Amino acid sequence: MGQKIHPLGFRLGITQSHRSSWFSHMKDYSKLLQEDYLIRSYINKELNKASISLIYIERKVNQIEVYIHTARPGIVLGRMGTGIDILRADIQKRINTTQKIRINVIEVTEPDTQSILIAEFIGQQLEKRVAFRRAVRQGIQRAQKANIKGIKIQVSGRLNGAEIARKEWVREGRVPLQTLRADIDYSYTTAHTIYGVLGIKVWLFKTEHIPTLKNRQQNLE
Repeated sequence: MGQKIHPLGFRLGITQSHRSSWFSHMKDYSKLLQEDYLIRSYINKELNKASISLIYIERKVNQIEVYIHTARPGIVLGRMGTGIDILRADIQKRINTTQKIRINVIEVTEPDTQSILIAEFIGQQLEKRVAFRRAVRQGIQRAQKANIKGIKIQVSGRLNGAEIARKEWVREGRVPLQTLRADIDYSYTTAHTIYGVLGIKVWLFKTEHIPTLKNRQQNLE
């Protein structure tokens, strides 16, 4: 059996960065980590139709900045921009803090280059009882139109309502999972169907960061 590692954690500091940016003392670390989890889970639950690709949290001395990357900023902003104020008040109440919370909405101009949005699209198709092979093919076609170098999609569970759960995957192009300089975007989501829960994994190979001679000289210095 192969030894698996998370494609994003494997590349931290190389092609990937942390989803949160803050520093704390050891006694406060677990509290702040739990706050980050509550903020993310609440936003994903309340704005599950906003096509959110990333929630980045940055903490300053007395302020929490939340950056929401979404393909549908109108859903997040709400009518006359009141959605942000309601979201801010609910988050402040949920994590019970006196710190000022600032929410920034960033529009994702190319949603088909984000693995989580492709995974969510496939999940929605499966919940509508579309055949899994057709849903996967549609996801691959959307990525190919966005000029992605490679894509791999894996669906597992009781596919098409079969008695025995199984796992099937499709790959188009290159997906070099062991190459550290490869910019791999990975995500996982679930689809709740009438015959059980299906797991969907998507790997996207966007580009390859090849170090130039100038970068190599800087590293040597």
